[in-house]
Parts: sequence; structure tokens; C-alpha cells
Amino acid sequence: MSTHYDCRDAQTRTAGIDAAVTAARAGELIVLPTDTVYGIAADAFTPAAVTTMLAAKGRGRNMPPPVLVGTARAAAALAADLGAFGQDLIDEFWPGALTLVFRASPTLLWDLGDTKGTVALRMPLHAVALDVLKQTGPLAVSSANRHGYPAAVTAEQANEQLGESVSVYLDGGPCADNVPSTILDLTGTIPKVLRAGAISVDRLRTVASVIADNEHYADPADSAPDSSADFKPAAPHPLAGSGGSGGSGGLAGPGIGEPPAGA
Repeated sequence: MSTHYDCRDAQTRTAGIDAAVTAARAGELIVLPTDTVYGIAADAFTPAAVTTMLAAKGRGRNMPPPVLVGTARAAAALAADLGAFGQDLIDEFWPGALTLVFRASPTLLWDLGDTKGTVALRMPLHAVALDVLKQTGPLAVSSANRHGYPAAVTAEQANEQLGESVSVYLDGGPCADNVPSTILDLTGTIPKVLRAGAISVDRLRTVASVIADNEHYADPADSAPDSSADFKPAAPHPLAGSGGSGGSGGLAGPGIGEPPAGA
């Protein structure tokens, strides 16, 4: 049976975070708030848990989720190489609504689905999410909704869609800002925007001036119902279909969110 915790109360928050960490370590699913939308999360290094999470959303392996991290150091350990701009972008915009796609480290013992060797990473700007992530380590996270339905911006909305498939719901109140994360692909020589979002291309160019124009990326205002989260890439990409930091497509997936969708 699912357990719900109101994280707006200090004592309940502590108990909820402890319960969520325990559940995630046991391979169970949790729902947590992020700075964009609510996300459904599973231990990134437990393949059965990731498969269960995708099934709960109504997705398959062709829609791999993005991964949320609690520290920049964790991101560096998951990526094969941060490239010429990765560290500078992390330093400037994390924690925050920027999902970065890297080549995944070939030594990782995980199975997120059909990722084509890439991983979409984000560090959310939300105290509850960060408190969980710093104890669990990296979590595979997608928007807390069934595939094709609106991303949840409250814990109640997440519960209505996901029900007893989730062990622990952490309620942080309504999401303050449900604009999806911007998704930037760093797997090539020139960084490329996969999804427009909360961080503008002009702001990104203050750090990485060679970001390529991409007239095919999705505008958040025109995104599909499930794409408002942080876990979902909108342009054709190995991660397309994994909901951020939402998603009918996929990142972050993402981002809780996010294209990838994301919380």
C-alpha cells in the first residue's frame, strides 16, 4: 500500500525522505517534487525497478528515462566525458532546469533501456528532491503521469494516475514552475538544443557560444500533454520518448520532466 508524506511539515518531511530512500534502495518506486513537475523515480542501478517504472507509466524500453543527480560530482561519474562545455554549463546552471545529454560511461552497470549509449542528466533545484538524491544516489526519473496524460504538478495528481504502483509519495505542494527544462545535447562537437525550455538559448550562449541553432526543437508552449515535465526530448534523438525535471516523447523525462520528459 502506498504511503503519503506532507513534506511541508518538518517532522513529516524527515520521515518521508527516510521512507523514500528506503523504498528506492529496495527497488520500489517513489514520487517526489522537483522544480518543474512531479517525478516518478527508481534506483538507476536496479534494472527491474527501471522496468517497473516504465511499465507504471505505460512506456517501453524505447523510451528510456533521464537521470537526476544530487551533486555535480555524481554527473561526472556517469558521463564518459563532460566535453568542452559540460563543466562550465553545470557550474552556471545547476541545480536548475537544464538537462544535459552526454555519452554514458561504458563502465556503468545499469540498464535504462534503449539509450544508444547516451544519458540525460539533471540536478533539480528542489530541496526535497536533493535531500533524497544525496542519499539514494542517481535516480531514473520521469514525469509522474501515465503516458499521454498531463504531467502531475501536485502529489494528488500523481497519485490519481499512478496509484498503488508507487510505494512512497512525497508531497511538496503544487509545483511553482512547470516550464520544462531546456535539453542540450553535448554528445557531438557542437552543443545542440533538443528542447527549448526554462533556460533560454541566449543564456546558454553566455557559457557555450557555439551552441548550434536548431529550428526543429520543440517550443514548450506547443508541447504534448506529457511533455511538460522534465524528462522528454522533442527532437529526433536516441532519448526521444523518455519523459524530465514530461512526456509523450522521452528524456527529462525528465526532471522530475524532460523530447525527454522530466521532473
